[in-house]
Amino acid sequence: MRSYEPRDEGEAAGLVREAAARGERLRLVGGDTKARLGRPAQDEATLSAAALSGITLYEPAEMVVGARAGTPLAEVQALLATRGQMLPFEPMDHRRLLGSAGEPTFGAVAAVNNSGPRRINAGAARDSLIGVRFVNGRGEAIKSGGRVMKNVTGLDLVKLMAGSWGTLGLLTEVTFKVLPVQERVSTLVFTGLDDARAVEALAAALGSPFELTGAAHLPAGIGAPEARTLMRVEGFSDSIAYRLGELTRLLKRFGAPEVSDEPGLWESVRDVHPFAAGEGAVWRISTAPMRGPALAAEIARGLQARWYYDWGGGLIWLETSAAGDAGAAVIRAAVKGQGGHATLVRAPDAVRAAVPVFEPLAEPLMRVSLGIKAAHDPAGVLNPGRMYAGV
Repeated sequence: MRSYEPRDEGEAAGLVREAAARGERLRLVGGDTKARLGRPAQDEATLSAAALSGITLYEPAEMVVGARAGTPLAEVQALLATRGQMLPFEPMDHRRLLGSAGEPTFGAVAAVNNSGPRRINAGAARDSLIGVRFVNGRGEAIKSGGRVMKNVTGLDLVKLMAGSWGTLGLLTEVTFKVLPVQERVSTLVFTGLDDARAVEALAAALGSPFELTGAAHLPAGIGAPEARTLMRVEGFSDSIAYRLGELTRLLKRFGAPEVSDEPGLWESVRDVHPFAAGEGAVWRISTAPMRGPALAAEIARGLQARWYYDWGGGLIWLETSAAGDAGAAVIRAAVKGQGGHATLVRAPDAVRAAVPVFEPLAEPLMRVSLGIKAAHDPAGVLNPGRMYAGV
């Protein structure tokens, strides 16, 4: 299989034009850490952004950073750390869960809208993404957005590219807003709550004025013998002490919590470490937070499964057997009844080829998606079928 590694945006545009002219289907990659996520590749060549590397913009006072798409994410994060700043949305590292190697890249963060536990407070990656450069399927170099947040009339290409999984264009450069790193991070830990009670506690905390930046529940057996309900607060030490005290008083009906400063606790939640060592299928299910426990219970009536919650109950990470359809029929029926969507994050190639990986779209939405794909990639050469057949 041929592999292309353009050294600049112009070369990338030329390669895409040539591929479109001969109908050569391209698999777009950065660090290739998510090759096992999505439908199996239906490509004839690889187009890599790895050589499109380097930080192009950093203005600490304006809290803006930009880099070429192939820049290692760790390089950007290290630069931000020197000035006490960070990416607000806490991007997940998929390598341990998917058993992949390589280095996550800055462009891939935008391409898959990679967002972790802090999403409940800071929003998703797309909410901090303010500028992109990309090459569409016609081989045209496109720039959208800039260095500041703006109101947009018409089609917002910045937000459109976030989470498009390379099906609309090869990102060549991305720009994000950043935030200061907080002085202290602490987690209030309640033990022994069942799922429904835990989500009730998380909802009460999230509805308070004490600003949680993480809200997760790990049932018994997920990383510890007892169930743990986690509430993260960040800020200045004096503020943290006050908010922990107020939260403890507000939530006294749920028990007496402990305060943890355990390093790696939220990294484990973010990167799905509880399911990383297994060989089962892993699903990522989004729903209304208060419906999370009912949805998990409905799935458990039809499948043997393990799960835990992030985003106050609105995100369920669920592990089940990878045999057959990996539980797709039961999970999608439950999601349809409760509301939400489910993504198959980890499963063998044969399962991902037979089962819709992303939540199936209603026919009107699929028509819109096909129209957008045709406008940006009329020859269908960019990551064909990565998300949906024909897209």
